[in-house]
Amino acid sequence: MNELLKRLHKIEERINYLVQVKDFTNWGNLFGFQETCTALKQNPYEYSEEQFRVEIRKLDESISFLEERAEEQLTPMERVRIVRTIERFSLKDILENVYEDYTELGGQDEANVDPAMVCAKATIVRRIKNKPYTATVMVIGQETGHGEEFRNGGSCRPEGNEKALRYMKVAETEGIPIHFYIFTPGSFPVEEYPGAAQQIARNIYSMTKLRVPLISMISEGGSGGAEAIGLSDFRLMCSHGYYSVISPEGAAAIEGRIGEGKKVPKELIEVCAERLKLTAQDNLALGTIDAIVKEPPLGARHDDFAFFAQVRSEIMRATDKVVLNTKSFKAFREWENRRKKKKSERKELPIDVPWDLNPDEIRRLLNQRSKKYREMAMLGFGGKPAPTESFFKRFHEKNEKIYYNLRYDVLKTHHKQVKKALKEVSGEGSVVLKRLSTPLTTVRDFFAKEETDKKAPQLRITYNKAALISDTLQDPLELIDTYTSPLANEDRTVTCPNSKKYGCKDLWIPDLYGEFAGVCETCGHHFPLEHKWYLHNIFDPDTIHTFNTDITSGNPLNYKGFDERLKLAKKKTGRNSGNLTFEAKIMDIQIVVSMLYSDFRSGTVGSAEGEKFVEACALAKRKKRPLLSYVHTTGGIRIQEGTLGVTQMPKCTMAVREYIDAGGLYIVVYDNNSYAGPVASFLGCSPYQFAIRSSRVGFAGPRVIRETTGIDIPPDYHSARNALKRGHIQGIWDRRDFRRNLYKSLMTMGSPNLYYR
Repeated sequence: MNELLKRLHKIEERINYLVQVKDFTNWGNLFGFQETCTALKQNPYEYSEEQFRVEIRKLDESISFLEERAEEQLTPMERVRIVRTIERFSLKDILENVYEDYTELGGQDEANVDPAMVCAKATIVRRIKNKPYTATVMVIGQETGHGEEFRNGGSCRPEGNEKALRYMKVAETEGIPIHFYIFTPGSFPVEEYPGAAQQIARNIYSMTKLRVPLISMISEGGSGGAEAIGLSDFRLMCSHGYYSVISPEGAAAIEGRIGEGKKVPKELIEVCAERLKLTAQDNLALGTIDAIVKEPPLGARHDDFAFFAQVRSEIMRATDKVVLNTKSFKAFREWENRRKKKKSERKELPIDVPWDLNPDEIRRLLNQRSKKYREMAMLGFGGKPAPTESFFKRFHEKNEKIYYNLRYDVLKTHHKQVKKALKEVSGEGSVVLKRLSTPLTTVRDFFAKEETDKKAPQLRITYNKAALISDTLQDPLELIDTYTSPLANEDRTVTCPNSKKYGCKDLWIPDLYGEFAGVCETCGHHFPLEHKWYLHNIFDPDTIHTFNTDITSGNPLNYKGFDERLKLAKKKTGRNSGNLTFEAKIMDIQIVVSMLYSDFRSGTVGSAEGEKFVEACALAKRKKRPLLSYVHTTGGIRIQEGTLGVTQMPKCTMAVREYIDAGGLYIVVYDNNSYAGPVASFLGCSPYQFAIRSSRVGFAGPRVIRETTGIDIPPDYHSARNALKRGHIQGIWDRRDFRRNLYKSLMTMGSPNLYYR
């Protein structure tokens, strides 16, 4: 009877699991089966052993039938619920069942820097022709736990992501592969140093060029939290997992315009889960993952040991695959190419493949990683050139690269070296000549002393031409003032929001948005201005030349109703995307600019915006020009593009990293409201970040923070001043001094490789 009671307990667990997956509804009479289980548990001895066995067999058959039907009809939202169940396997289960041994680093359980992020040194043993081969790897991932509150459901704080980065660097130093396991609904949105957005940006920036193989497996991948450890050479995803730009509930709240504190309709959540294309099959079709790890029906749980054996096999095979693609030995690469042609994806190499890489192999690894992310999400936008145009474009870019390399790397470098040599020779010659002539000049000075005293002293003056301003000339670094905002056309006054604190007088709108450039003269509060004001007033007149205007934002997921919204945005702005890229001049210094502006879908970033940013980085790199990213406004990643939008975070960061490594000067200026994914990646990784006064910079808005953390943040939580205090930005600029400060930055920051240095 004890054995039968254990079987009954297992069946009850299966029923409760189905109830969770079906969102606590009476699907398939689940509540009735729960009552039957309860009755059998309470009165087991009212049945004979044979009767009890028959009842259990009936229950088992009924539940097995329901499990089969549920697996066949799983909706995207049900997959999300599977991932969130307490029975789901976690990182600790993987460490204990996939690896032979491991040592947790950075603390254990509650005595930890951040219990939601686990880093461990682990060993894994491969058997090839019955011979064991032991390898050491670094395992990094979020730990959801099985109900422990201190794990925070795998939602990492900034210090947890910082810990992950620290041990990535350790693995890089030791030359061992890194296995990432992603179990997070998203990062914990706090701005205190090191800051959620800024730390994710640091992680992604470093991961772009880590000199070891990176393999990741996604169970639950929520937006920026997933990307903090998600950039990798090979991405696996569990068949019942999800990877998404936002949670279905968050998307439903945005789409349904649900007010804070109000309940989001379940039907809308289901619809949004379907539209977001968050399943493993969806992501494989979109190209955001490389392979799927098959799970048992209704998802793997913490005691599914056959699944752990499969994970072990897949993670080793993926590591072998990445390493094989880099190997110097021709035989290895030929074997890999033959395997690709035969599509024998599951066939293992019958010899030991060492996972350590030499310098040539590391170079190949980094090149392949760069190429992988450069080609990601290319189906998410329109306006791509035809094959013929594409050929001529590549031909033109190569010629440009040769020309600018010859001009600045060869000729200018040679010229600098010649000047340096002449200066050194002339300097040494002057010293020798001075020693020889000193006795003669001493005698001459003695006899000519009286005559010298009678001469009036002469003052030699040097000056900077740009700084020499007479009474009749205008300061060339003052605002150009060739454009007045249309907001100045209203004949009324407006009250400054700081009037109670600073006693600001009411401002007459024609003055405020005209002569005052949208700035209160009393307290310096900056009222928002349209992005066109900056185009006309910051850069030298008639020097703006846009490029890549044909790249068009699209609807790659066929998100219902989004085509109409895109048409409205394009009609309103007269442009095809929310990123305006152009070349311009500041005091005749040529720069490349990427501008995210509010008029087009609140400056959100999708595939088109990311592609234009990458092209801007490539242009600035070829021509050795500074790159300015001016963020008029950004609302984050465009949710209607799903993970195609999320992948812009690593894709754009990769482009920025390669530009900076080539000696480029990358400056970011935030304005108005700048939040979420872009700030947590290709914007937040800049060494020179500034904010216009009165702007707001952060990872998540006040509502998201309240709903996620339960903390009611102060009104100035995201202010530029607080961002400066936390070390997230390097300075605050007055709008009226934007042009002057930008010129100063161009002249004092960056490497000597820029063309004008």
